[in-house]
Amino acid sequence: MVNILVTGSNGQLGSEIKTLAKDFPSFTFLFTDIEDLDITDSGKVEHFISIHEPDVIINCAAYTAVDKAEDEPEKAMWINCNAVANLTRACDLYDCYLLHISTDFVFDGENTRPYKESDITSPASVYGLSKLDGEEAMLSCLQKGMIIRTSWLYSSFGHNFVKTILKRCEENGELNIIKDQVGTPTYARDLAKTILEILPAAMSSQQLELFHYSNDGVCSWYEFAKEIVSLAGLPCRVNPITTDQYKAKAKRPAYSVLDKSLIKARFGISIPGWKESLKECVKVISLGLRA
Repeated sequence: MVNILVTGSNGQLGSEIKTLAKDFPSFTFLFTDIEDLDITDSGKVEHFISIHEPDVIINCAAYTAVDKAEDEPEKAMWINCNAVANLTRACDLYDCYLLHISTDFVFDGENTRPYKESDITSPASVYGLSKLDGEEAMLSCLQKGMIIRTSWLYSSFGHNFVKTILKRCEENGELNIIKDQVGTPTYARDLAKTILEILPAAMSSQQLELFHYSNDGVCSWYEFAKEIVSLAGLPCRVNPITTDQYKAKAKRPAYSVLDKSLIKARFGISIPGWKESLKECVKVISLGLRA
């Protein structure tokens, strides 16, 4: 049996891992959130790991309020960097495998081709910088583990773009959505399933590996919203606007498509297209099966 500690388990990805846990009988899970374990406290982290002795930690905890981070840089850094450093030191001390989730926001979004893991990072926001610093804290200290960068994460759990679009359509009947920011949506359930499926092979490596994962395909936020509205069958008008017309405190990457060829080749996995996965999620939401 492999003992897995999941931090930030009440978020989108952690919640999806919970729903899939029963399908992986060779794993035992311990799900925690801040009320169970404050990962920004290094002493508590080391004490907790010494008692529970996990073989693997999947760190789903993150500060993800992109605009708010501009006003709360210290809080974003504590959760996205310092906490990762705490987990890294504890994993090194107790020989535990750490799998950490990062983001496309570590790039500036000026590419014209999908970002590879080896591309130069240059975050344009406090959020992106805090996530990059978290990556570097892990890369500088840990001998084995994994970082997975993902993008545009959504789920039937928590707060995300899909649920916001559905709610606002019902309230307003008309939306203005940015058309000149391009990327790929990622269904958190697909990412959760991939993590659990590749984990045994990943743990056999004695290296610290970095991968990109999102669903396949490319779209703008406008196209994403149009597809959500269409799948939900809502009588809502979606209007395209430019980034300049939408005032946001933090700068977003204009292009944040991730190249997934490395994770596909390393683990022999296939990745669903974003429209296929979105259809599944909207169905789950419409049936009221998830919070």
